[in-house]
Amino acid sequence: MTDAWDVAIVGCGPVGAYAANLLGRAGLSTIVLERDTAPYALPRAVHIDHEMMRLLADVDALAPLDDLLFAANGHLHIGADHGMIRYLSAAGQPRPYGYANDYFFYQPELEAVLRNSLNRFNNVALRLGVEVEDLSQTADAVTLRLSDGSDLRCRWAIGTDGARSTVRKALGVQLDDLGFEEPWLVVDAEVDGPLSFPDLTGVPDGADLHRLSVMMCDPARPATIVPGRGNHRRWEFMLLPGERDAEMSRPEVVAGLLAPWVGKTPHTVIRAATYRFHGLIAKEWRKGRVFLAGDAAHQTPPFFGQGMCHGMRDVANLAWKLQLVVQDGASDRLLDTYQQERDAQVRHVIGKAIEAGKYICILDPAKAAERDERVRSQTDIRTAAELIAPIASGIVSPGAGERFVNPAVDADAKLLDDVTGGGWVLLHGREIALSSDADAVLHRLGARRFRIGTDLADPEGQLRQWLDDRDASAVLIRPDFYTATMAADGPELSERIVAMAGEMALVPAATET
Repeated sequence: MTDAWDVAIVGCGPVGAYAANLLGRAGLSTIVLERDTAPYALPRAVHIDHEMMRLLADVDALAPLDDLLFAANGHLHIGADHGMIRYLSAAGQPRPYGYANDYFFYQPELEAVLRNSLNRFNNVALRLGVEVEDLSQTADAVTLRLSDGSDLRCRWAIGTDGARSTVRKALGVQLDDLGFEEPWLVVDAEVDGPLSFPDLTGVPDGADLHRLSVMMCDPARPATIVPGRGNHRRWEFMLLPGERDAEMSRPEVVAGLLAPWVGKTPHTVIRAATYRFHGLIAKEWRKGRVFLAGDAAHQTPPFFGQGMCHGMRDVANLAWKLQLVVQDGASDRLLDTYQQERDAQVRHVIGKAIEAGKYICILDPAKAAERDERVRSQTDIRTAAELIAPIASGIVSPGAGERFVNPAVDADAKLLDDVTGGGWVLLHGREIALSSDADAVLHRLGARRFRIGTDLADPEGQLRQWLDDRDASAVLIRPDFYTATMAADGPELSERIVAMAGEMALVPAATET
């Protein structure tokens, strides 16, 4: 289709495939390079949260997954005495973002949906069986040296090629080690019946253990058991001091570890592999015209199930900015806000995951008992979905940067995103007048305006309540569903919109007509 692509994506795992869907929809000529000839056939990531559901729906990739996702009911932590120390129930709880907090899936199925979705775009190409061996760049372009001996030129490149990223190594980017490394055995199995949960005490009546992720904070061997779609189940077992990877992966050892949970229930182990759970973050997410995203940019312990979620947030943040730079003349300094906004957010969540890992991985029985007593007394416990901090940068007004809510907004219970269509959206609770400069910015962004109560309903009052809680009458929502700015009246909002555009160098003159 072209000899000089707008964007080349290196790696077609779920993050790379999702990025290609976003850029394809935006109209950018995009090529995806993947060294393997077929998607990885075994599950790796298994969890997404409500924000990922929203992002998948945004690129029309959620409906094909309807029957392939399992909505969990929360999280249960069991202490050293096999008694409950923490229970976060999602059953019957409000869903302000439109979806449940936790969903489990089978990664090959998700990847297939995202890859198949690329077929609708004439401006997207997928090349399988080709590896990027090196790269170079000038002020205007990136050249990728491919394993078949050819070169490929693009204006921008994104490395979504995993924890051992060739792109990151070619850029010479170092990793910031956050000081966590623990060996764990990950086991996936198809189980043809219910599991056993032996010797657990204090579990509330009505808590369906088969719909919960269960963390065994047992100093004898910390472990996690999570549900999955259909009959898929996952276990993660911490390796104890002196245990070796190869030994622990042997079928008879794996069978012994699963025995208390599966009993005589027929089951088939489909994968057993050891991993080092890390907390690592790239020191530079952008070098010139090349970006890192997903595991190439950061690696997190899995205790909050946020690994793939982080990567999807990365490219949701980056894609609309690339579109403005490539198609709409925004300054490429806009792309510097990518790491500004994402690094702090990722670092915060990985830090919390490391804290959780340190308290889960206690092997000293006395210290584990002390932990159990402390955790049982805590009342300010939050879910992983609630730990995602707001973003901040020069293009986000003070007080903004939150994920915006996604409530039902009509009699048919359609969600806000379904009615607005996503993209840039200005919501206001009363009529507001904007300056001509601000109107020009919104026009340039393709923003759509909706008045609450007139253009869309607010049957439960969530939209008006959100604005009232922040003393605002209007809010501008970005394509990644984070708030760009909000204000109490038209003049204040106009000023903030124009200031945001100035940071992007989006409007070349004071007034665009």
